[in-house]
Amino acid sequence: MHRLNIVLLEPQIPQNTGNISRTCAVTGAALHLIKPYGFTITDKQLKRAGLDYWDKLDIYEYENWDSFAGKNEGHFYFFTTKGRNVYSEKIYPEEGSVYIVFGREDKGLPEELLYQHPDCCVRIPMRNELRSLNLSNSVAIATYEILRQWDFPDLEREGKLTKYIW
Repeated sequence: MHRLNIVLLEPQIPQNTGNISRTCAVTGAALHLIKPYGFTITDKQLKRAGLDYWDKLDIYEYENWDSFAGKNEGHFYFFTTKGRNVYSEKIYPEEGSVYIVFGREDKGLPEELLYQHPDCCVRIPMRNELRSLNLSNSVAIATYEILRQWDFPDLEREGKLTKYIW
């Protein structure tokens, strides 16, 4: 059995976290938030971006990285512009828990953490002269690549028209 976990280390922008929470809700991924945040968990912008999906979300909060790391084990992948591996070239294991970790919007993940896990640092390719993608976009790209590799478990694969029959 596999479980996808999205980890945000010190997220700063409530709309990004709200969008990511919606991605988690619609895919069944768990959301792990590691403090300090740049907002409060009751922020109106956060709730608005997550729409009415909050009650469908599996969410966990931690005081710091050490608290998170002490309570979770599995396969960790650190998404960073400093990664030496392309995210889509990794094979994400189907057994156990997979954690995809993202850093602050303004600073990314701490280099010390990246240095400790060099083979697990992955990058979404982009032009060198530009800084990075939006955090919620990066999370969506990573989430759906892993779910694609797992053949989209428990997700509806076919849509239906509401007024017409195909």
